[in-house]
Amino acid sequence: MLSRIAESLFWIGRYVERADDTARLLDVHLQILLEDPWAEEDLACRSLLSVMDRRLPAQGAPIGRVEVLDVLAYDRFSPSSIAGALVSARENARRAREVISTELWESLNATWNQLPSHMRPARPHDYFTWVRERAAVVAGVVDATASRDDTWAFMVLGRSIERADMTARLLTTRALAGSGGPGWTTLLRSCGAHEAFLRTYRGAASDERAAGFLLLDRLFPRSIVFALNQAEACLAALEPVADRAIVDDARRHIGLVRTNLEYRPLIDVLDALPREMEQVQRACAAASDAVRGRYFPSALTTTWVGENL
Repeated sequence: MLSRIAESLFWIGRYVERADDTARLLDVHLQILLEDPWAEEDLACRSLLSVMDRRLPAQGAPIGRVEVLDVLAYDRFSPSSIAGALVSARENARRAREVISTELWESLNATWNQLPSHMRPARPHDYFTWVRERAAVVAGVVDATASRDDTWAFMVLGRSIERADMTARLLTTRALAGSGGPGWTTLLRSCGAHEAFLRTYRGAASDERAAGFLLLDRLFPRSIVFALNQAEACLAALEPVADRAIVDDARRHIGLVRTNLEYRPLIDVLDALPREMEQVQRACAAASDAVRGRYFPSALTTTWVGENL
């Protein structure tokens, strides 16, 4: 497969997942600001922008939900915002038109066409819901119409790396906000994990188990460990190990951070959650760079703020 097409497929997966996860994160953030009249909006918004690796305004300039939405939700020219990610996903689909299915192209193109009419609604929650629904449509089309070959592997690889990174950012917002941040039930709901969590533990719920579910569960597709395992499987499919040792740098970065999470006591991870989640983000960025160097050496690089931590 041409490196140009492979790179476009990889970024389709990343951009669609980025739009989906950013919508989930912002929905949780705004819900907290609306429900807690004593929340320090400026501090909360600065923390969120910091977690998302966006440049902060001067300390004296106040930041509120309007500014956060402008930067992370509605900016069509920044691929790290929801709108910009959807625009970039469609552009990459156009470049890879010869290898993706007609259904996938139509779903991404329809999302791009509908975007202006859904931006800046009276209730941002409506926008976030629409984004999640469109991302689900795209993911369903990919899983239903793509042969399990390199085309599928590159798209799912991008999606898995982005999902691990963004779930780590979501958990970081919880850790940094402390008692004033979102509860674990809220975070589970934002990831569509609440009902799966309740069925898994059958009423014996606790904050520690909720955290472990989003971090370590091997069966839930939005947990960090599941996403990292999926990324490793895609890398193995792209280049099976012929030697007795893994020499793929991307697999090494992902495998190291995955095993660090899986084989340590959960309480140790939770005690240093921001640092542990930063390690996940760094590993995802390093793996992305390794994939770019291995499979897209001659293509123009596509980066976003915070990609190279």
